[in-house]
Amino acid sequence: MSEDKRPGWLLRKMFGTKEEPRPAPVPVQPPDPKPDQTRAPAPEPEPVVAPIAPPPESPASFSEGQPDFATAATDVAHVPPPPGEPATGTPDKNAVPDELEGADLQPVEGAEERPPAGTAGDDPGRGAEAADTAARAFAPEPVLVPEPAPEPVPEPEPEVSTQIFLPEPDLGSEEPKRGWWSRLTGGMKRTSTALTERVTGLFTKRKLDADTLEELEDALIQADFGIETATRISEAVGKGRYEKGISPDAVREILAAEVERALTPVAIPFRIDTSKKPFVILMIGVNGAGKTTTIGKLALKLKAEGHSLMLAAGDTFRAAAIEQLKVWGQRTQTPVIARAQGADAAGLAYDAYEAAKAQGTDVLLIDTAGRLQNKAGLMAELEKILRVIRKIDPQAPHAVLLVLDATVGQNALSQVELFSKAANVTGLVMTKLDGTARGGILVALAAKFGLPVHFIGVGEGVEDLEPFEARDFARAIAGLDAG
Repeated sequence: MSEDKRPGWLLRKMFGTKEEPRPAPVPVQPPDPKPDQTRAPAPEPEPVVAPIAPPPESPASFSEGQPDFATAATDVAHVPPPPGEPATGTPDKNAVPDELEGADLQPVEGAEERPPAGTAGDDPGRGAEAADTAARAFAPEPVLVPEPAPEPVPEPEPEVSTQIFLPEPDLGSEEPKRGWWSRLTGGMKRTSTALTERVTGLFTKRKLDADTLEELEDALIQADFGIETATRISEAVGKGRYEKGISPDAVREILAAEVERALTPVAIPFRIDTSKKPFVILMIGVNGAGKTTTIGKLALKLKAEGHSLMLAAGDTFRAAAIEQLKVWGQRTQTPVIARAQGADAAGLAYDAYEAAKAQGTDVLLIDTAGRLQNKAGLMAELEKILRVIRKIDPQAPHAVLLVLDATVGQNALSQVELFSKAANVTGLVMTKLDGTARGGILVALAAKFGLPVHFIGVGEGVEDLEPFEARDFARAIAGLDAG
């Protein structure tokens, strides 16, 4: 094997090698000459020569080709000569052995001519690839540093909801809180506007005669004052004023006075009899009248007066009514007795009464399912609730409040009549007066039944349910100031 093909030849070329004994070259016999040429002697077989181990002080190993960097620095004998000068003791690779001098050397047929490794004819890519492979082989493996685990974010603690839910104030458009008279006149505006427009049109620059009074009576009937009340008011306006002029403001004053006179007997404040414990209030009415909302507003008022309360979700036909009453219980900090939807309402009323009695509660408010006054089966269920309660306390319920929707107009007369027969109604609560132009129905109810009117509602807010005052209502419906 030639010197430039033995392992480590490149390092030896760089650092040099010590003089090593090499086996004697084997003479090669040239091929037989052609007939017209002189044949060279046939080469003798090449003897097998055992490899000679490098001396221990050699800076490189023939087999590994690795330099001995520990001795290379001091071994100046192995420092390669300057470029262009042959190394001392290094045989010339291009020299032809003496035995082959003059021989006719021919290339072997089929053999690929390759330049020696490391020469200019070698593929430069192969050397770069080999260097890159060696660099990757001996490069230290990268140490993977684990990424630090993210710090756990503590979960926010659940907020404890307050028992009284108040709307957040709008700081951008905060308005001063309105008083009851302002809310009342605002709620009655539709009814008062309709009346004052008719009155102004009738009595402006006209003499008072029978036709004018008849038109006034029609306007009052359309506002649901009822025939009896409308006739009485028109007679009061025409008394002593025939063929005379009367101003619209004077007509409104007469209207307010007559309405106040009709409503004063029924404007009775609602009182809690503290000798009866618990004081049972049964809330009844048709679907959509506002019973559950009225219970919540009434509970807030009674709570403010210092009474202890308990609510009973007796409207077991509507799941929404049960949940709504629970919300009112949270707002008023009041316990709520409830069962699953579809449960027996009479049994629930019984359990609620026993619980209120055991806890010494002052007032028990019982909600009931909305029912039409002309459905005998539904009214029979209401009578069952009353029988069950009276088995525990013969005087209970102590108050039966019928909640009426002012927007139903004359149908309210039928409701009062039939509910009074089934449940012995003790008082009225008129709601949604702000949603109708026919607020005179309250005057018609007072004239026909004479039942106490305890509360009226003119809006959705808690403060929009207030005790009924005859004078305030009469002047608001006539479009006059409080006076």
